[in-house]
Amino acid sequence: MNIIVRLVGAIALQISAIATMSTMAMANDKTPQVYTQETLAASLRKTTQKICSLDPIDNLLPPVQTKASNSLLSYLAEQGFIQNQEGSWVCYVNDPKKEGRYFTLFKVKQVDGRLIASSFLDEGSLIQGQENRSLDFFMMLIKRHTNTSPENRQGIHRYLEAFVSLVKEGKIKPTRRGFLFDQPNRGLVLYHTLSSGNLKGTGITINISLPKS
Repeated sequence: MNIIVRLVGAIALQISAIATMSTMAMANDKTPQVYTQETLAASLRKTTQKICSLDPIDNLLPPVQTKASNSLLSYLAEQGFIQNQEGSWVCYVNDPKKEGRYFTLFKVKQVDGRLIASSFLDEGSLIQGQENRSLDFFMMLIKRHTNTSPENRQGIHRYLEAFVSLVKEGKIKPTRRGFLFDQPNRGLVLYHTLSSGNLKGTGITINISLPKS
């Protein structure tokens, strides 16, 4: 009889241990779910960042213009851009390879009835985050300053995304030739070497016509 009692007790302890292990396993199974939610939240926060918010470099920047002379593009200030002395709107970033040095990452200016916007590659290389932000930058300008439908913009986005990707992979070489991506607005995109300035590298530039008033 005592043997039976001891066996029943041992089985009960084993069942209790198994139940405890199962509870721990279930708790562990929930951990990745929490991590996934946190990752998703972080990803959502990242998508709402300003286009020009890669590095705080206020102490390195040239003097800011007291008055913005180009009201057409003044909304870019909300994205972290500043207007330089020549009237262009620019985004400056720290050089990740050299402390105390910064360069122009994005630039847009109005020339007659067109907007010319560039994403600059230092020594031909994209810095971290530049690929996606370049697309966001270009598409923001296209959405605000061309008469395109949402369907057309989807096609333009796919085209520019593929173009930037091919540049990153080295499959498109610098040239002065422009590639048409938007027929109604005569939108051109090109990958070219820089002909002026201190930045030794290349640029991806879009050239779009502004709607006639």
